[in-house]
Amino acid sequence: MTTAAEVLSVLALLRRAGTDVWIGGGWGIDALLGEQTRDHRDLDLMHRRDQEPAVLAALAGAGFTESLDQRPVRFVLSAPPGPPSAPGPPSSTGRELDLHPLVFAADGSAVQASFEPDRPFRYPATSFVTGRIGGTPVPCLSAEQQVSFHQGYEPSPRDLHDMARLRRAFGIATHF
Repeated sequence: MTTAAEVLSVLALLRRAGTDVWIGGGWGIDALLGEQTRDHRDLDLMHRRDQEPAVLAALAGAGFTESLDQRPVRFVLSAPPGPPSAPGPPSSTGRELDLHPLVFAADGSAVQASFEPDRPFRYPATSFVTGRIGGTPVPCLSAEQQVSFHQGYEPSPRDLHDMARLRRAFGIATHF
């Protein structure tokens, strides 16, 4: 499982590398809520595609290697449990980052490729907001963008949990 300290450590590492990233998925929802509401098996990060070499170099230095390549849509980096010298506290399980490359427009909106080439994922400029993990401000995706990504498939129990939390906290409609 990915801990809050590990998330903050990865964000600090990528900030030092001069890259822009935003948290999505379960940690992104918990950042919007300002508290951890469940365990997380990975960390979803959106990044500027043109900064990908710097993202990869920084994470390689922290022991991450590519374990899945589904570019241009996404790719996954994994690392063994963190030794004391790795960013963040030692972990009893491996660490996993699910990375999503974004191409930004001049207006601050972005596009991510999808497995259906004629239907890319769209991120309005308002999708990029700030949340909190462990009291620390972090860049993340908006509640509306999170809801947008949670449609068109059969939800898992954790998806149901996440959407219920967003409904309660933000009073927004979700698809399930």
